[in-house]
Amino acid sequence: MKELATPQPVVVGIDGSKAAIRAALWAVDEAASRDTPLRLLCAIEQDQNREIEPDDAARKLATAETAVRHAVTAIEATGKPVKIETEVSHGPAIGSLIRASASAAMVCLGAVGIRHFRPGRVGSTAAALALSARSPVAIIRFRDDHPHRPAERILVEADESPGNGVLLGAAIEEARLRDAALQVIICRRNASGDDRVADTAGNRRALADLDRRLAHWKRRHPDLRVESMAVHGSLLAYLAHNRRSAGLVIVGTHNHNHLSELVGSAGSAILQDADCSLLIVNQQHL
Repeated sequence: MKELATPQPVVVGIDGSKAAIRAALWAVDEAASRDTPLRLLCAIEQDQNREIEPDDAARKLATAETAVRHAVTAIEATGKPVKIETEVSHGPAIGSLIRASASAAMVCLGAVGIRHFRPGRVGSTAAALALSARSPVAIIRFRDDHPHRPAERILVEADESPGNGVLLGAAIEEARLRDAALQVIICRRNASGDDRVADTAGNRRALADLDRRLAHWKRRHPDLRVESMAVHGSLLAYLAHNRRSAGLVIVGTHNHNHLSELVGSAGSAILQDADCSLLIVNQQHL
């Protein structure tokens, strides 16, 4: 008799912060839609250069268990049917999360953890995980005055890179899961002078090609609300001038410079001001 494959969990990094609890609540729908466990992972970090005292180890373990218990309570309060797993690991959080990502359907964490509370930035753990994880990574951001605002619009960039169709597919699934409108943009260079006429024609051709690509998904999902548009400049520049355009931005890992910009100081400040979460899709592991 053939054994059934073990379902890949949706992993959430827990560190005792409000941001981590919000990430766990966001991840509930991800796990439920996949019929897979939601695993809450809390890492106990320690100084490798000195031996930890037993009392100190006990305190750190109790703190980690309390953080996980608070997250479990918040998830159970939603009343949504999801299987919860918990894990307390020893060692740096980033190492624990990267290892977990190798067998995860997705890893979720708050944009700013308990040790990185300065507004307008992504914590070092989230930034490192975005660049190194072996699964999709969701960096969840909510403003304190809008703690439960749904992603009413999801934004994704379409380009000619290999695997962009997979990225579009992931964006469409998120839009359907969260009952959100999907905005697909094509980022084009700025034109001037005599180039403007050619650039306008290029925009039309690019949008026509994109609409042909989207037609397949529209036929499969007639209820999908999707809009396509060509914009001038980068994705980050578009977000800077349209700060309320999306609650979730989905990007791929194929362009590390682009991704580093989004999780760096400039991108973090723009996304923070826009109250916008980020989903980084590693196409190779979908």
